[in-house]
Amino acid sequence: MSLPIEEDPIINADIRDDVTSSNRNLVEVQREETTGWIKSRTVLGIMGFLGFANVYAMRVNLSVAIVAMVNSTTVQNNSTLDVCLAPTPSNSSIPAKPGEFNWDAGQQSIILGSFFYGYVLTQIPGGRIAEIFGGKLVYGIGVLLTAIFTILSPIAAKVDFKFFIVVRVLEGLGEGVTYPVMHAMLARWIPPLERSKFAAYVYAGSNIGTVISLPISGWLCTLDYAGGWPLCFYLFGGLGVLWFVAWMFLIYDTPQKHPRICPKEIEYITNSIGVQEDKPSMSIPWCKFLTCLPLWAILIAQCGQSWLFYTQLTELPTYMNNILHFDIVSNARLSALPYLTAWIAGIIISIFADWLLAKGWISRLASMKLWNTVAAFVPAFGLLGIAWAGCDRTAVMLLLSITSAFGGAVYAGNQMNHIDLSPQFAGTMYGITNAASNICGFMAPYVIGQIISSDQQTLGQWREVFYLAAAIDLAANLFYLFFASTEEQDWSRPDNDDMTASAPVESIMYPES
Repeated sequence: MSLPIEEDPIINADIRDDVTSSNRNLVEVQREETTGWIKSRTVLGIMGFLGFANVYAMRVNLSVAIVAMVNSTTVQNNSTLDVCLAPTPSNSSIPAKPGEFNWDAGQQSIILGSFFYGYVLTQIPGGRIAEIFGGKLVYGIGVLLTAIFTILSPIAAKVDFKFFIVVRVLEGLGEGVTYPVMHAMLARWIPPLERSKFAAYVYAGSNIGTVISLPISGWLCTLDYAGGWPLCFYLFGGLGVLWFVAWMFLIYDTPQKHPRICPKEIEYITNSIGVQEDKPSMSIPWCKFLTCLPLWAILIAQCGQSWLFYTQLTELPTYMNNILHFDIVSNARLSALPYLTAWIAGIIISIFADWLLAKGWISRLASMKLWNTVAAFVPAFGLLGIAWAGCDRTAVMLLLSITSAFGGAVYAGNQMNHIDLSPQFAGTMYGITNAASNICGFMAPYVIGQIISSDQQTLGQWREVFYLAAAIDLAANLFYLFFASTEEQDWSRPDNDDMTASAPVESIMYPES
């Protein structure tokens, strides 16, 4: 079904409301008529969620495991002047076991950042391959390779420091395809009015994977069996292999290829975004990408948010161990808390954002700018608060938990903006922006390693780390506010006729003003 749209940007508000209401009613009728126990796109969402939970569990377990792997007594001088006093040990405290590796702070930063050297390399190829051939196999193999190299990580670490780095890079190569490929799949499967909340459901798997991985890894590191810390890699790597089997059986590239999809569901999807059969792909307009300010706005916003995110993700357990003196189990459990609150808040905010859009109370562009600002400002100011909370461990954890929750608003912010600019190249564009933002993934640990490279880590050094992360995040959001857009770009359309079926519905549902 296609609806006419007035080319004149000045559209009578009553007419727009009527048309929006009509489309909303049609969507509701079709949704109610969909039969079957569970929708096919819901299965995609569940498996995508579990996929991201798996890859993030495999990615972040090292942040905790490295605390147990390193013999801190040989690489750290405890005669510091500006570090919090360790709490009095209790009967429930878990004694720290000496690690088997004598890696200094610089080497640890290289190890934590090495994953991202591989991760950024497969972002753009992964998205482009998914656009041309479909994302099922690319996403599945990406997770499988990540799982295999995760299982090999303990062996690599024991063989040689450099070999361990190589395995981490290879793990990053496998995981690098996941986000852009899923973005390309969502563009083919998910109607516009469901995209914010669906993205929150699927991509929030990364938060759940972190929430599950950190405390379980902390507990596994305390065990004597197999040395403790290697179990972190064996467990989550094994789960990744099992997930791959289920993914290959349940998921299909497009609704049209799914043999078990309800006819009413495929009709609803087709009416919303058009037929998604395989067709000749347009050549990538690289020059247009380079001169597209809205795409730069997404890229810079994601860079700022990634710097802050990876500062917390890779370095927070080290901060809590060396400065706040949490034992490894408490450290892992409390480090996971911000990601749990971000997951819950992300889903709630995304549902609320889609509801505001469906009511016509906010434009698509205003919605993205609003929630992107929330996702940037609140965690940034929370990090500044942590810098001045000093040794107050309760205040630090409250600030982390509460302010990090609002980071979940990013799913209603810039995360789905690529599809607005160009459904045709959504996967490639997400690969570009995610690759750029994840350069911060290995830059952040490296820069932090330079700031706190001394064996005598101090609160002053860590405050510099937090100030830097907050400043980068806030500056990046300002750029997004000035240059973001939700208008489909002219270079995205193969010809005007091909877009008439889908453009009106999207334009009416998400007016940009």
